[in-house]
Amino acid sequence: MKLVLIFGPQAVGKMTVGQELEKITGLKLFHNHMTIELVSHFFSYGSKEGKRLVSLFRQEIFEEVAKSDLEGLIFTYVWAFDMQEDWDYIDKVCNIFESRGGEVYFVELDAELEERLERNRSPLRLEHKPTKRDIEFSERDLISTMEKHRLNSIEDEIKKENYIRINNTELSPLEVAQMIKNRFEL
Repeated sequence: MKLVLIFGPQAVGKMTVGQELEKITGLKLFHNHMTIELVSHFFSYGSKEGKRLVSLFRQEIFEEVAKSDLEGLIFTYVWAFDMQEDWDYIDKVCNIFESRGGEVYFVELDAELEERLERNRSPLRLEHKPTKRDIEFSERDLISTMEKHRLNSIEDEIKKENYIRINNTELSPLEVAQMIKNRFEL
């Protein structure tokens, strides 16, 4: 069992890289908005109820996948490195897979802000993430979250053997997926 954790700031390309990685590895993609979009029909993600439901759905999916005969899962996440609760969450998710003998691979993406703002408007993103369709709100949220939290690690902060950081500003999602596949022999 493999868990490929793709993380980075909003609109860095986590979902699109995950989609390409799914195609070339056969691992199933579970991007973070799959649960956010489901719950947002009833509660905003920022609400107490929304966060609780998103967390419950994700937890159940992780546990079922970890004990299944699937080869693995690709999960995308916006990790706020300045928040201990995010570190704790990542540890909890990793433990679900590692406690059953699975391996976790950490893939950090970063890209220039101008590129991320452009990607924030891409048709593919808006197709899969309806809550991002209010572009004005989405751009304000992207910038304010970046100002409020540290969304990329600092050098040597992640001390995992199975870790790679990729600046994908100038790379296609397929190129990045191929780099991940090759690096971790997926």
